[in-house]
Amino acid sequence: MSPLTRRLLPLHAGVALQGFVLWYPVEKLFMTEIGFDAASVGVMAAAYAAVVPLFEVPSGVLADRWSRRGVLVVASVALAVCSLVGGLSTNVPTYIAGVLALGLYFAMYSGTLDAIVYDTVLEETGGSGDFERRLGRVRFVESVALVGSSLAGGVLAGLLDARATYFVTIPFSLVSIACYLRFREPTLHRAEVRTPLRAHLATTFRAAHRRLVPVIALAVLAAVLTQVVFEFGPLWLVALGVPAVLYGPYWAGLMSTLGIGGLLVGQLARPSRLAGAGVVLTGALVVLGVSHDFVVVTAAQVVAALVLVAVGIHASRLVNDAIPSTVRAGVTSGVSSLSWLVFLPFSLLFGVVSDASGVHRAAWLLVGVAAAVALLLVALRRVAPAAEGGGDDEGDADGERDREHHREPAAVDQ
Repeated sequence: MSPLTRRLLPLHAGVALQGFVLWYPVEKLFMTEIGFDAASVGVMAAAYAAVVPLFEVPSGVLADRWSRRGVLVVASVALAVCSLVGGLSTNVPTYIAGVLALGLYFAMYSGTLDAIVYDTVLEETGGSGDFERRLGRVRFVESVALVGSSLAGGVLAGLLDARATYFVTIPFSLVSIACYLRFREPTLHRAEVRTPLRAHLATTFRAAHRRLVPVIALAVLAAVLTQVVFEFGPLWLVALGVPAVLYGPYWAGLMSTLGIGGLLVGQLARPSRLAGAGVVLTGALVVLGVSHDFVVVTAAQVVAALVLVAVGIHASRLVNDAIPSTVRAGVTSGVSSLSWLVFLPFSLLFGVVSDASGVHRAAWLLVGVAAAVALLLVALRRVAPAAEGGGDDEGDADGERDREHHREPAAVDQ
């Protein structure tokens, strides 16, 4: 076992436990039981999507200035709180109040995880060349946990009820904290001289310079589509009248794309295949607009999710290669925050169209976004990932310090 693999093991364990969410596969079923319809599902999605941007950039700055490991611990606590309130909910307003904690979880988890994996790879190997593969493995671990919890959640809901899945999830979220605390986080982001907060924020926003705009646009649109597929995908099953017993296997198949897509990213990221990925994505979402068959719809969602996961990891690599470690979590959290800001109105629009005309009509909104992703993939296929971590323009000096720093990795836990 390589030193990098050994070092990442506690992180893998924490991600696996945090990803064991038993209520995910039956959430929409539970929500309909307590009074939700398609429009109120859109309101719920918009509610936690509104919370994420409020905390995303601050969480990234906190991770850069305090502890990325500590921010992941806060994410686990937020997920446990969400599960508790969700399980206690008996009406729409209470449930929506509970998912606000889910928004905090997403804000703390998303950009921080990418940054911590990137800097660990950079610190251990001296370059970012292994980042996509290592992040793909983290996604695979997360996917295995989600698939396992999807199957177990469906069984548990059948034996007891959907509400029980929320309460049984809580211990897994709390145990993940112990795993994160055992992880030795990288120290590249800790500047030798602590800059004032105002200067740190200015550097964070300057890092998202003009040449990164197409890459950020790709990352944002891919994230929005991914969230829509996972958030609203089960509504196709509701519309088709699929029995509850099939929700578990369906969700397990969808969750498996997080891992498989992560493992396939190395193949997809080749310039000659990026354009083809965009065509496949667009075609899969067209199927959602015309098919009324459960198997075909499930297959189309799985294919779309596979491509989107791989595209998201590739875009993350391009963003991380262009920024220094001292502001990495802040910038990546900012990109994620922008994704949620776009997802918020889009989820409301999708919910309204779905409620008025059905999910099949609403699917054409996704096709339009997928076409934009395909065009960006074509435009960016000649952008080669950097061999080393760091940044260009104003990030060059910090990038050089990153490459010097990795030669002397920290020997003790922080």
